[in-house]
Amino acid sequence: MTQKNILVVAAHPDDELLGAGATLAAHVKNGDRVHVLILGEGILSRENGTSEEIQSLQKQSEEAGRIIGFTTQRFAAFPDNAFDTVSLLSIAKEVEKAIEETRPERIYTHHAFDLNVDHRLTFEAVLTACRPCNPQAPAEILSFETLSSTEWQSKQAEPFRPNVYINVEQTLEQKIEAFKKYQSEIREYPHPRSPEGIRILAQFRGLESGLKAAEAFHLERAIFEKGL
Repeated sequence: MTQKNILVVAAHPDDELLGAGATLAAHVKNGDRVHVLILGEGILSRENGTSEEIQSLQKQSEEAGRIIGFTTQRFAAFPDNAFDTVSLLSIAKEVEKAIEETRPERIYTHHAFDLNVDHRLTFEAVLTACRPCNPQAPAEILSFETLSSTEWQSKQAEPFRPNVYINVEQTLEQKIEAFKKYQSEIREYPHPRSPEGIRILAQFRGLESGLKAAEAFHLERAIFEKGL
């Protein structure tokens, strides 16, 4: 089995787990190298947020990453919930740098129409960085749903329409255990960002696909360079 390089581009610490944590754990079990780029600080938009809290959140992220088995994890410093105050080019350049360093065959990132502005601009930055004229761009780009953002969008907006389902029955609990390391981000049920919320979504996506538990994605692009 050929080892793959996988890159996850997330807006904030914890998005990488909420969106694809169980799938990433499955990649690791398959022997793939999983690299994570987190673009935003993830906390300063909150009242009285401090640099010490950013460091604490990044430490929580690293602890969670060790449970999943990430190969590398890198943090940029774009302002939380204010990606629209910086140029799209500057965000795309961070993504391009990560692509150059990791040479991924596949990228996972946010859905294009999430409620959160940082998520939407992360998606745009990934698509910009992965223009087909970039010889290092991956063959596959998949977008994920992020609890408390994707489902909280206006119901008049373009919804998340999954067309790829990955069986995560064997790694769902690993995802939940990793997410528990985000002590500042975890919430009590019925908040979506709770262990119960994560489990319910996986079960629902399983119902859609005939599986006991699944993570769902939308295939944004797949290039079959060698044909069929």
